[in-house]
Amino acid sequence: MLYIFVEHITSRVEYTFDFIFRQRNIAYCLVDDPKHFSSLEGSKLNYSGRKLDVSSIFPSTLLFELALTDSKITKSEKNGVEYLSFDGVPDLIASVFYVLTRMEEYRCHNVDTHGRFPFQSSVQNQYGWIDFAVCDRWATHLIVDILHLKYEIEKGELIPTFDIDNTYAYRLKSKRRNFLSLCKDLLRRNIDRIKERRLVAKGARDPYDSFDEIRSIARRFPKTKLFWLTRSKGKNDRNVSIYNSEHRALIGSLSKEIEINIHPSYGSLGSLENIRDEIRDLETITKKKIHSSRQHFLRFQLPMSYQQLISLDIRDEFSMGFAEVPGFRSGTARSHLWFDLSTNKETELMIHPFVYMDGTLLEYQRYTIAEAKQKIEHLFGEVMEYGGDFIFLWHNETINDNGIWKGWHEVLNFTLNLGYE
Repeated sequence: MLYIFVEHITSRVEYTFDFIFRQRNIAYCLVDDPKHFSSLEGSKLNYSGRKLDVSSIFPSTLLFELALTDSKITKSEKNGVEYLSFDGVPDLIASVFYVLTRMEEYRCHNVDTHGRFPFQSSVQNQYGWIDFAVCDRWATHLIVDILHLKYEIEKGELIPTFDIDNTYAYRLKSKRRNFLSLCKDLLRRNIDRIKERRLVAKGARDPYDSFDEIRSIARRFPKTKLFWLTRSKGKNDRNVSIYNSEHRALIGSLSKEIEINIHPSYGSLGSLENIRDEIRDLETITKKKIHSSRQHFLRFQLPMSYQQLISLDIRDEFSMGFAEVPGFRSGTARSHLWFDLSTNKETELMIHPFVYMDGTLLEYQRYTIAEAKQKIEHLFGEVMEYGGDFIFLWHNETINDNGIWKGWHEVLNFTLNLGYE
């Protein structure tokens, strides 16, 4: 048993030490009575301003506050380990809480064009940490280097996930949408798409129809998940109508083999009613209760978006990653309960961070196939060393070696073959 002395036991303290120790199956007990603490036998950590003859970390005030911090956040370094200082107080433990809870996102008003917290505003960007599971690294440093304890990394899983934003490129689209799309292709002289459209009209396979491939992947990886966009109106919500009978039949068929979850539409941000309707539509088709979600365009705002999902009985959330860069948005690949900083309470919503998205590699970072593999291999190595699941995100429209994605199926296969040997 590890005994930890703190002056005050708060919900923030409990949440942080649960992540550091309980996530790694290390039993610990918080003690706020110095005399009782001194009488205990076993491994000890002093997280207070008192001078005690045990391993000590002088705390900042972050874990003992109720409000969002107004502290000046800077970088500190000790024994080759970089972490955060709060008003000049280096605090390894508070660093875990700050990054894991995404505290910096609560007060960010400099959102991007999609209303998202931008990577450029993050401490991971400022200090070059995005490629590293910093919360796990800090936890490991505390456990191994400071407390000299041992623990075993639990083997995680490779979990493929797919967002279905546009079920088909041409099939099942309304006559109006097909006509307008054709006009656009003609104006842009996009001969390849015009030919492709005609072939599909004559019975050829739609270029976005990769569902047999996804079925095959799901048989190999039973935890494969689909996140289905159910809306077809608006510039950024352009799927096939959810009321099309063939579309409904496809979803129903796939749901018998693969877990299908809600992909709240771009236009649903901030609208509890819209998200509720989208969930109900999908539940009607799958005849299953929907408990998992990932936001379309990764478009969420804290704490509003997560609070709404909780109120709709969503238990698992898969949006925790940046669109602009691969890596570790919350400093870990470990699933963890969301801590709502607006209420200072741990919630029952489980956050499942993903490590990379297909579009991030090609459309944002402009990686070559070789560069993408190299990045994925590094990220996988980080997860293998520090724990968690390697969750990654592709789309049905990107895995058929079509258009700009020609050759990128190789990157998907590379990921699938990484293995956890």
